[in-house]
Amino acid sequence: MLDRWTRFAPLVGVVFVVVLAVSFAITGNTPSSTDSGDKVIAYYRDHKSAQQASAFLGLYALVFGVFFFGVMRAHLRSRGAAGLAAAAFGGGVLLAVGGAGFSGFSFALADAPDKLTPAAAQALNILNNDFFFPLAAGGAIFMIGNGLAIVRTAALPVWLGWVAVVIGVANLTPVGFFAFLALLLWVLVTSILLFLRGGVGAQPAAVRQAV
Repeated sequence: MLDRWTRFAPLVGVVFVVVLAVSFAITGNTPSSTDSGDKVIAYYRDHKSAQQASAFLGLYALVFGVFFFGVMRAHLRSRGAAGLAAAAFGGGVLLAVGGAGFSGFSFALADAPDKLTPAAAQALNILNNDFFFPLAAGGAIFMIGNGLAIVRTAALPVWLGWVAVVIGVANLTPVGFFAFLALLLWVLVTSILLFLRGGVGAQPAAVRQAV
């Protein structure tokens, strides 16, 4: 059973990205941080079910995401990068906290919009638009930690490590939203590559042949 988990564990990253993409698609164009409280209430009243579904899907995606972060930590630790792997995992947890915050704010807005005052709705909506610091910091730590560990150990292709470092740095810049999308693409590629290589802790074919 443990061998099977080790083999297929990387695919939780694929599930994370796919479920989160569906959540984003359902969310659509929500009110901006400058919209009035009355407009926010009207929007969430009209899109109550869709926004609640999106919030729950975001929550479920993050559960799979944290398992993938653990998979990356285990793989990198097995190749001798325990410190960087721990830092990257901590960043992944912070990223998940930030993402859960967005899901929580969305669900709060959609739960009973008619019970909210315009001021409360506007405040929640501002948080739902601008509570991105934990997500940005977590994404940066996760990507830079993983990237440096890969470059140091060649646990995965070195170019994948350098790409991770660039994406991580970009998470802390004004193009952070696009960097987060690149992070998701990186997770998708990495999870598939880890699976194709044999799972957590597996060595590249060239290394196995040399042993």
